[in-house]
Amino acid sequence: MLTLGIEEEYLLLDPATALPVPKAEQVCAAVDLEPVVHEREIQAELLQAQVEVATPVCADLAEASGHLLRLRHAVSSAAKRNGCRIAASGTSPRAGLVPIPVTRNPRYLAMRGRAPQLVDEQLVNGMHVHIAIPDREMGVAVLNRVRPWLPVLVAMAANSPMWHGQDTGFASWRTVVYSRWPVCGPPPHFTDLADYEERIQALFVAGAISDRGQLYWQARLSDRYPTIEVRCLDVQLRADDAVMFAGIVRGMVATAIRDEKSGRRITHCPPELLSAANWHAARHGLEGVLVDPEGRRRGADDVVRSLLGHIGQALEEAGDIRQVSSLVHRLLRRGTPADRQRRVLAADGIKALTDLITEP
Repeated sequence: MLTLGIEEEYLLLDPATALPVPKAEQVCAAVDLEPVVHEREIQAELLQAQVEVATPVCADLAEASGHLLRLRHAVSSAAKRNGCRIAASGTSPRAGLVPIPVTRNPRYLAMRGRAPQLVDEQLVNGMHVHIAIPDREMGVAVLNRVRPWLPVLVAMAANSPMWHGQDTGFASWRTVVYSRWPVCGPPPHFTDLADYEERIQALFVAGAISDRGQLYWQARLSDRYPTIEVRCLDVQLRADDAVMFAGIVRGMVATAIRDEKSGRRITHCPPELLSAANWHAARHGLEGVLVDPEGRRRGADDVVRSLLGHIGQALEEAGDIRQVSSLVHRLLRRGTPADRQRRVLAADGIKALTDLITEP
């Protein structure tokens, strides 16, 4: 069974104004984690109104859920003790209205010196799912096989419709914000691991990136862990939806490994079509149609059900089929978190929206 881990990024908001507040250092210092599993469970992020949590390596979804709920509760409690709230939203409803300083980390300060406007507007929050892989060569094969499905995940996980106090018209504005960096979006197709490494080295030589952390592809090989890291998901309002996506991503990776070993035909999606599908997913979420891995326009519900069918055997083998299927069907009934944000804002205003995204 493939092990997994989840990373989540949260905003720190003033509960009265919904404005982001630069209190990451105080919140991280006030967190009381019991038990502490490792020192990287909570840390500051790029901007001082963000914190990140990371579960330990988990064997199954139940273990991941337990750790994620523990971490959310601990960070939420620490934030309240410092007069703010954590918000599980891909963007702040009122981002851009007040300047937020960069975390005093040499890497982050260097990034701001290089691209100040981009860093100032990087107040976006995602969730990253790590899935264990047998080796990096297989990891590249997995990247090639999961890349056509990444726009579907973007649409399903959309939770960032607001910016500058207004509805952007996009379900995942976070995806658009990330698209402005030099290396971003769905990864290209790679011939093998040597090709992967050679092309990254070319990016260094060209000055496009200064470290491998700036490979903002929506899926990549982790340099810290023996995993593939899927990064295209907005942080989720609910912990159970985050765990659902962890189960889906593990199913995608397991299916890709099985298909690679069996020599099954790979779906080759041209990069321009995949980029367009990704933009469409960020714009519309699950409203109307999506572009499927074959490049066809189909009903969003049908494409999501196709994804479930594609990974169904892997979900069965992991014992995740009932939990994941139930949560996916709930998502299709209720709409994305972005849909929920819009409904609450329209019905009850900014205070109700702030309450929604800061629920523990």
